[in-house]
Amino acid sequence: MSLRLQMLGTGGAFAKQYFNNNGLLYADDFTLMIDCGITAPLALHHIGKPMQTIDAVLITHIHGDHVGGLEEYAFRLKYGHGRKPVLYVPEQLAEPLWENTLKGGLGQDGIESLEDAFYVHLLREGQATELVPGLTVEIIRTPHIPGKNSYSLYFNGEIFYSADMIFQPKLLEELVNQRGCRKILHEVQLTGPGQVHTTLAELLSLPADIRKLISLMHYGDEMEAFIGQTMEMEFLRQHEIYEL
Repeated sequence: MSLRLQMLGTGGAFAKQYFNNNGLLYADDFTLMIDCGITAPLALHHIGKPMQTIDAVLITHIHGDHVGGLEEYAFRLKYGHGRKPVLYVPEQLAEPLWENTLKGGLGQDGIESLEDAFYVHLLREGQATELVPGLTVEIIRTPHIPGKNSYSLYFNGEIFYSADMIFQPKLLEELVNQRGCRKILHEVQLTGPGQVHTTLAELLSLPADIRKLISLMHYGDEMEAFIGQTMEMEFLRQHEIYEL
């Protein structure tokens, strides 16, 4: 199966130039939206991708830059196209996603639960889920904000897509050396201490054979100043399409 990635945005939570770090994963004629942040509807408009052509959305964690566009997405499909969108969500996130994030906006007569708004498919740790024939995903819990669950993604047992996460070198080494990972799409914080994110300095400390597999995303608006300072790693660009 041919896999391609088009980032709707590549920016961190506070970036203004690059939009929220959300992506479209194309698996032949199936389109998966990875996270649906505040800027996702605008980004879809910019690339001419109607919301109703997205087959499913998968959420990694509950922050506005990753889930802030879900309300519009659900309403647009309900009232514009008469159907519910398909939502893949880690089972530990389903209740807080509704109760703490979506209930206040989506809640109304006829929409009283997450299942009323979406066709919900729960993802479980340690279990690969087939999204369509030829495309599987395994969620891997990775640390981000203390006390809040966040899940990185492992597609087809070979492509790692990080959620927002604190540096996990042992995980990356295990994926590459023991689990056949051939591509890493990793968030990066370019300046400041990495209290809840992975810093560029930390990624640069990885062995060269791992660095060469990494593409960088979820960066700040200062990204252009760091071109040429990332060794083997390259920055993903919003709206460009990459063969995986």
